[in-house]
Amino acid sequence: MNFTDFREQVVKIKNLDLPADASHAKMEPEVRKKVRQMQQAKLKDARKAAVMALFYPNQEGQTHLLLILRKTYKGVHSNQIGFPGGKVEPTDANLLATALRETEEEVGVDPKDVQLLRPLSKIYIPPSNFLVQPYLGLYGKPKPFVKDAYEVEDLVEVTLVDFINDSNLIQEKMNTSYGSDIRVPAFKLNGYTVWGATAMMLSEIKDLLKQVV
Repeated sequence: MNFTDFREQVVKIKNLDLPADASHAKMEPEVRKKVRQMQQAKLKDARKAAVMALFYPNQEGQTHLLLILRKTYKGVHSNQIGFPGGKVEPTDANLLATALRETEEEVGVDPKDVQLLRPLSKIYIPPSNFLVQPYLGLYGKPKPFVKDAYEVEDLVEVTLVDFINDSNLIQEKMNTSYGSDIRVPAFKLNGYTVWGATAMMLSEIKDLLKQVV
């Protein structure tokens, strides 16, 4: 979809109720659900983080969504697909400031160039004990992205058409922090399997978009 048309329609999202659990459940492996329920008591001590889901036009003016492939490191989210974002720092005024700061650090997007549409539903990540606040934003006149050499392995620029195409929803057996050879629901985007918390956030975004575009 042309980004000009997309931007005119997507602002209607501000007036919609968030589907939250109904959307998340579509992409949550059963074993993850059980672990999350067992760890409810940890929520009060969960670390805080925030991410930014950015829609932007490519050079031909077609709408894309930005994801990133994280570097390989010693951690549960090593070499996974996610949104730009990260943990709260003491200097951050609020969670939105965290998302904007991390997006600038990881992909070079100046916060003043982001048009915030709305916050999305928070999501708890049991393996790392993070409670993540996603935000939805527009990057209407994008300058070239600049990858952080330490954190970002690659940019994953997904067309809106591919993102909302139901044929890109899959089930795949994977080895995860929850166990080995587990069947998980996922998105297949640009050749990558996107699962877990990121897929659950994507599911909510997709359900919202289908109501307005």
